Amino acid sequence: MTRNQRAEQTTAIGSSHQSGPWDAAVVSKLLEWDPTWTRACVKMTTNPCAREVLPGKLIELVSVALNACTNLNPEGTRRHIRAALEAGATRDEVLTVLKMASAMSIHSCSLGAPILLEEAKAAGVSPSKKQAPTTLACDKMKTVGQWNAAWDPFYELDPAWTDEFMATGVGIYGNGVFSPKEIELLSIAFDASYTHMYAPGTRRHIKGALKAGAVVEEIMEVLKLCVVQGVQACNLGIPILAEELERSEPADTDMSVGRK
Repeated sequence: MTRNQRAEQTTAIGSSHQSGPWDAAVVSKLLEWDPTWTRACVKMTTNPCAREVLPGKLIELVSVALNACTNLNPEGTRRHIRAALEAGATRDEVLTVLKMASAMSIHSCSLGAPILLEEAKAAGVSPSKKQAPTTLACDKMKTVGQWNAAWDPFYELDPAWTDEFMATGVGIYGNGVFSPKEIELLSIAFDASYTHMYAPGTRRHIKGALKAGAVVEEIMEVLKLCVVQGVQACNLGIPILAEELERSEPADTDMSVGRK
């Protein structure tokens, strides 16, 4: 493939899939190195954008969630925030996604607190008993039916801190920026991401999405968006590989000259 042909294909990919996960320079280099695989991968990873099962704005917001939270990818986060704004997203919508991403860290306690309680019991160690604090945020979530039983273990271990955390969550999910269905679809993306893979949350939010009116095809598109984030490995690694190959070329040339 000639340089002009690679440029034409890269331009076509960029113009037809502005909201895709790819860095254009990476696509260009991949087309040079392995055009067959690159075309197949670009077709697969841009499928959710091309099918339009989900609105373009929601696709971009899901992609912001995946890049900002489970991948911690600054370039991808910027690319998809820009695309979300261009698709009509408001500041508050993007900000809410970032707040949701921040709250996903609670799964460290959802995972670890039950294990801590089990192992402490097995070791004959008991948590110290403290005076029961006021837990207004937790009580509010229980009253409105938003409490998750998976939070019980760390509530038992540290109810005061749990209430502090839940006070941040109440403001996120009760601000009315997103519909219940959109909240659930975004939450599925966080939990099903290949760097997170939190099965209990994924199941809970799929149930919630279906209850909120999502169809199977919409949920599947969110799962596909999780998969296409795999190409961030190329966005990260291909420029580094190209630089290191270029750096090593002079040494290889000198060695070959010496052997002659």
